[in-house]
Amino acid sequence: MKVLFIHRRGIGQFEHLALNLAAGGSDVTLITETVDRRLPGVRIVRHRAEPPPRPGVVHSSPLATTEHHVRIGLRVAETLEALVRAEGPPDIILGHIGWGSMMFSKDVVPRAPTLGYCEFFYSPEGADVGFDPADVIDLDVRQRLRLRNAAQLITLDAIDAGISPTGWQRSRYPGSVQRRIAVCHDGIDVRRFRPDAGRGLTLPNGRVIKAGDPVVTFAARDLEPYRGFPQAVKAAAQVLERNKDAIFVFAGGDSNSYGPSRRDGKSWKQAILEETPLDPNRAFFPGHIPHETLTRLFQISAAHVYLTYPFVLSWSVLEAMSCGALVIGSATPPVQEVIRHGRNGLLVPFFEPDALAETILDVLARPQAFADMRRGARQTIIERYALDKCLTRQRSLMAQLLGASMRSVAAAG
Repeated sequence: MKVLFIHRRGIGQFEHLALNLAAGGSDVTLITETVDRRLPGVRIVRHRAEPPPRPGVVHSSPLATTEHHVRIGLRVAETLEALVRAEGPPDIILGHIGWGSMMFSKDVVPRAPTLGYCEFFYSPEGADVGFDPADVIDLDVRQRLRLRNAAQLITLDAIDAGISPTGWQRSRYPGSVQRRIAVCHDGIDVRRFRPDAGRGLTLPNGRVIKAGDPVVTFAARDLEPYRGFPQAVKAAAQVLERNKDAIFVFAGGDSNSYGPSRRDGKSWKQAILEETPLDPNRAFFPGHIPHETLTRLFQISAAHVYLTYPFVLSWSVLEAMSCGALVIGSATPPVQEVIRHGRNGLLVPFFEPDALAETILDVLARPQAFADMRRGARQTIIERYALDKCLTRQRSLMAQLLGASMRSVAAAG
């Protein structure tokens, strides 16, 4: 079977599925602009890069982002057309519908069944925009958000079906298309992400931490407001003051992945730590760390803090739960879909660092009282997000599309 993946930023969310298909003998190709990592058995074909619009143009023209997405779609289409001319059409196409990459795939290969990854639909209400009470949602913001969805809507009109990793993310899409979007997570390898109390980790200052130590962890791609970094730092200051043995480890970069950058040119980490300094001997910032090191942090963690705007759910929180970490999460819809307060984790209001601090202090004071929640967290991942179950679901969706395509061809013939 010839399987084609389309994703602007490398293999992305399709890593496990692509590896599974390649290992099963499928001919797997990825069309991409940038290569995040190479996978055995997956051929990479790069399309021409489309430079992003300049910041000044983005701010002056609401059409700038939409035009950028269209240009990306055109680059992918020309690459796909050349590939089809040389090798024939793929049997099935799977791709991320953001950035415009999939806009014209059906125009190149109309008969190839196509499954689009539906990650996030933008809206001025009910999600990330407007979640912060300080946000100003004016007409310009609403127009830009509507246009930001243009590429997704054009793509959804053409492709055969979609897939979203969580029910809440699916629910953000218009009701008219939700019926064609299945819910299936990318999958968590529960054998890799598992409890292991026997493994220690050396901190930058040489101290070795291990399971049972009062270590509080926080992980995000970047340390920024979307993932609750300001609230986590304010809570950490209180915990460090009241628990003299506690240690915090904040894993994440110093850039800006989501939401606006600061106007003063400072990173969010720099500005927030200037406002709320933490003891450098007890609060550590290792930056981006290898996945293996992050896993060990989850296995050691006495309490793992995961806060997020109503936005895309991070893989990291599910990996932490699979490792048996006690997650203290924000009471926001993406987290509430996974964590039931008092059963498999704890929930606190996003904008209340005092409540977060009190919860952390309680967990550190009575670690054994939360043992059942840790077991419940891992069981949740095994039952709902285990990789083998997710791969079976994904392969089933592919088989349904392929079967429907074959029936359509037979009927037409």
